[in-house]
Amino acid sequence: MQSLFAYQQCKDANYTLATDLIEEAFAPDLNSMEVQDKKELNKQKAQAIKAFEKAFEKNQTSPEHDDPKIQKALKEAFALYAKGIKKDFDFIKKNLVLQSEKIYDHYISVLALGVSLAEAADADKKINHGNFVKNSWIKALGKSEELKKESLKSGITWDKNFDRVRQWLKDVLKQDNDYMHYLDKKNPSTEDQKKIMNHLFRRIILGKTIINEFFEEEVLYWAEDHDIVKGMVEKTIKSFDPAKDKSIQLPVLSLNWDDDRNFIEKLFTEGANLSEGHKELIANNTRNWEVERLPLTDRVILEMAIAELISFPNIPVKVTINEYIELAKNYSTPKSRQFINGILDVISKELKTKGSMKKSGRGLIDNK
Repeated sequence: MQSLFAYQQCKDANYTLATDLIEEAFAPDLNSMEVQDKKELNKQKAQAIKAFEKAFEKNQTSPEHDDPKIQKALKEAFALYAKGIKKDFDFIKKNLVLQSEKIYDHYISVLALGVSLAEAADADKKINHGNFVKNSWIKALGKSEELKKESLKSGITWDKNFDRVRQWLKDVLKQDNDYMHYLDKKNPSTEDQKKIMNHLFRRIILGKTIINEFFEEEVLYWAEDHDIVKGMVEKTIKSFDPAKDKSIQLPVLSLNWDDDRNFIEKLFTEGANLSEGHKELIANNTRNWEVERLPLTDRVILEMAIAELISFPNIPVKVTINEYIELAKNYSTPKSRQFINGILDVISKELKTKGSMKKSGRGLIDNK
């Protein structure tokens, strides 16, 4: 959704650049020795911009015009727009996949930070952090060859930021009542150890602390990645049993990344290139609202949903609608949830009637 939102903004910016180019084509040449007819230039500029806007609305990329100068300006404007759009599309699509793949790196970074905090605690001479340093989960993470391998592969290390880690130990961990209470326990049970590890990652590293603020500053999409990373960490803690397991297992980001990457790329491509006919479905079902007057977030959500409905036959209609209702709930206006729900329900039925949406297998239509 964010990538399609960014792409739409890029389209608007490229449109502005194209019209700016037309205006420049009819600006008086201050270096010319000939007298400039400003009135005529302004007239040509107005005609050229009007012709560009009209052609753009009709999706004409090479409109004809009787005036050679206007024709030349239109050709150059559309060429500039097309070049900018292609460049932005390719960049955003590539970056979308890269950012998705980086989620696993953030997960590894968070686990590695837990180990690094234990190392800082072990070196602290002011108080005894023995219960933390000897925690079964911390020891397992510290000995994990898989964690070391993934950290090395991704270039993730807290060594260069160890002064910051020591500061976090002082300003965050040692100020946390649950952590300090855990250190005072004589013989922490396995459940005590597990509980403090969940607390460490949920409330201290990924909670409302300066540590989480550090990730917010460093990671562009941390607001979205945070919950995924948190879920993966919790799964890691939950799956380890120090009485049975020799090593701690790290979950994968995806069971089949190739399929998920293809889904991401296809949904972005289909959403970005949704046909005008399908876009009209939005306009026709938003009462008297023009599509351009809708909040951009709502428009992007609706266009994504339509792209998913028509391009992924194995995804049930209800699943698609519910997912986009959640997007509206989390990222758009307070009233958007009901608005999106109502519009998508109508559009899905219309797509079914027209035969534009064909579901099979798990994606059999069920709108009851």
